[in-house]
Amino acid sequence: MPEFVKVATTDEVSPGQARLVEAGGKEIALFNVAGSLHAIDNNCTHVGGPLCEGELNGTEVTCPWHGATFDVTSGQVLAVIDEAGAGAGAGKAAASAAKTAPAANIARDSEAEGKDAGKLSPSVRRLVEENKLDPGAIAGSGKDGRLTKSDVVGFLGKQPNGGTAPAGGSAGTAGTSVTTDAASAGAARAPAASSAGASAPAARAPTPAARPTAPGGRSEQRVPMTRLRQRIAQRLVDAQATQALLTSFNEVDLTAVQELRARHKDRFEKEHGVKLGFMSFFVKASIEALKKFPVVNASVDGTDILYHEYYDIGVAVSTDRGLMVPIVRDADAKSFADIEKEIGQYAKKAREGTIAIEDLTGGTFTITNGGVFGSLLSTPIVNAPQSAILGMHKTQDRPMVVNGQIVVRPMMYLAVTYDHRIIDGREAVQFLVAIKEGLEDPGRMLLGI
Repeated sequence: MPEFVKVATTDEVSPGQARLVEAGGKEIALFNVAGSLHAIDNNCTHVGGPLCEGELNGTEVTCPWHGATFDVTSGQVLAVIDEAGAGAGAGKAAASAAKTAPAANIARDSEAEGKDAGKLSPSVRRLVEENKLDPGAIAGSGKDGRLTKSDVVGFLGKQPNGGTAPAGGSAGTAGTSVTTDAASAGAARAPAASSAGASAPAARAPTPAARPTAPGGRSEQRVPMTRLRQRIAQRLVDAQATQALLTSFNEVDLTAVQELRARHKDRFEKEHGVKLGFMSFFVKASIEALKKFPVVNASVDGTDILYHEYYDIGVAVSTDRGLMVPIVRDADAKSFADIEKEIGQYAKKAREGTIAIEDLTGGTFTITNGGVFGSLLSTPIVNAPQSAILGMHKTQDRPMVVNGQIVVRPMMYLAVTYDHRIIDGREAVQFLVAIKEGLEDPGRMLLGI
């Protein structure tokens, strides 16, 4: 495991921006998170900082833990890794020796590597070389016609025999000691030595194309999961493995909410510049229920129960890259309009890939709405380390008995999945009933009863 020895100051890497690092024959993405520097390499190894591992793909770095994507600026060395993990002392000793290497040699090495790489990012180059493809035969969809990994995977899927003529070039460079310019980084950097051949992880194995079949036969295509998808999958499995999850159900009559929206939606949009949706009602109703049952807003920390005296509500957003959960912080202090605006902004940023890590971290309770896809009933999985999640579903007109009469009402099934280690069934059921009562009589939320 590479040891992160030294990095540049946070002033050299702006928040929301990543810089490409070349060290020891490896490429590392260094990015600024809340004033703290973190780094990952193109093997998705977490090099420095406690926050996350991610995927480096030429011009961008993706953080699967939070789903955020940072633009990468290449051509500036900001960090050095120590493959042997010998520590800062050994790194400094080697750094003094590395200083004797002429800067011109380093420049020539970088130029040669760039010429070999062409316009290919490390991950794309690896796929091309492993499958012996000709990059010129693949249409690039990236910036300035650059090839992306999805371009190569898509091309492989269209090839009956898994590839084309072999491409020229070698598979990378051997490890080379690199030091940072003291004038730009503010300090000498420790050198690193590593073999490029040892940098290919199992997750980056070659992608086989569809198997050739006889006319009229069936084919298969194997496509590797993205790091974001792998991270989502791992977190879901971890949540079920570490928590005692149980789901309770109820149903809510949304007649009052629909009538309130229909009566005020035009004026609401005119005054606040945002549509009055259902989600703000569910966020407000959840907060009132959380205040009555604070253990649902708590989390487990070792053998302790950590009660959160604030309400940071996560709202699940589905994107092409996977599910993301941006956080509406201090939602109890926000109005319906503020909540609707914030959710809309987060959803837009998530789908555009511009959402920041800070927008996705934290949270004390989550709401997910499978009803937008037509789901009638589901059992959502808790977003650990939280202890509960509310599942919304499709609103459907159903016959109900009200005051002895059969009437048609807009009904929605609600589901709350909770960690049974700290939340008892009685509390979970009463929590869900409190949400139901708040939605069926929205005036209760204004009065706090």
